[in-house]
Amino acid sequence: MKKLVCCLLFIAGLFPVFAQEQGAPEKKYDIVVDRNGRGNFRTIGEAIESIRAFDTKGTITLFVRDGIYKEKLVLPTYVCNVHIIGESRDKTLIIYDDHANINRMGTFRTYTFLIRGNDITVENLTIENNALQMGQAVALHLEGDRIIIRNCRIVGNQDTVYAGRENCRQYFENCHIEGTTDFIFGPSTCWFENCQLLCKRKSFITAASTPEHIAYGYIFNHCTVSLAPDVPSMALGRPWRPFAMTLFMNCYLPEGISPAGWNNWGKPENEQTARYMEYNNSGPGAAVGERVKWAKILTAQEAAAYTLENVMKACDGWKP
Repeated sequence: MKKLVCCLLFIAGLFPVFAQEQGAPEKKYDIVVDRNGRGNFRTIGEAIESIRAFDTKGTITLFVRDGIYKEKLVLPTYVCNVHIIGESRDKTLIIYDDHANINRMGTFRTYTFLIRGNDITVENLTIENNALQMGQAVALHLEGDRIIIRNCRIVGNQDTVYAGRENCRQYFENCHIEGTTDFIFGPSTCWFENCQLLCKRKSFITAASTPEHIAYGYIFNHCTVSLAPDVPSMALGRPWRPFAMTLFMNCYLPEGISPAGWNNWGKPENEQTARYMEYNNSGPGAAVGERVKWAKILTAQEAAAYTLENVMKACDGWKP
């Protein structure tokens, strides 16, 4: 009898731990998405639709279990303060395959995931546009302010990331971003920290369109650029619009980065307005002796002004 009681007590002691582990996501997160039906919803789109407009109760956490989610997603302007967390970066995949030449849809409707709401964090998952190389095909399209993209894979070909709205701030940290032509483009203010940039075709990494009155465009800090084995060379950027602003600092630039570094998009007048800068980069592609004369190599004193705080603070003091 004594042995039976001890055994029962031991099992009873284990059960709460087991139950807690089994139900952890449901207790830890507000919403759970699971393709296999073990959560609140089977699709991410349904989960987003369930969130109240301008909810005042604080940040909503949305956990996405591993799986392939073939969805074309829109997070609208009235959905704010949402934290989307994948179970694992390489196994939680959001995929779609639109490109600009399907029914003449153009670039800006090709997104896999369009985020329009403010104060959104996305982490630990893959966002991919896996359309064939038949035109522009955006994976991640951002129009919200104070957006954080952390530890994500963003995969595509031409126009992978569209930072698509001026006066909006977006922060990328520990992300892998890959593409072919102009694969990071648009007018937003973006800071890329410790990101991996994979170039898959001889072309251009960035195509900023920073407006003249906006001080900061794209800042890449402590990032690593790499070229696919069959890519002979790559340029750091070309101005989609006049006054484009891009800075690579403290980055690793490999062999194959064009000695000129930058391109004027076939418009010499862009050389008068483009704000292209480099500072303290390393690697065989970081040599600046043959850079275009209209790009600026910053001094340490000049580079000191380009801090995360200065770039992102605006009037609300945001600190991603």
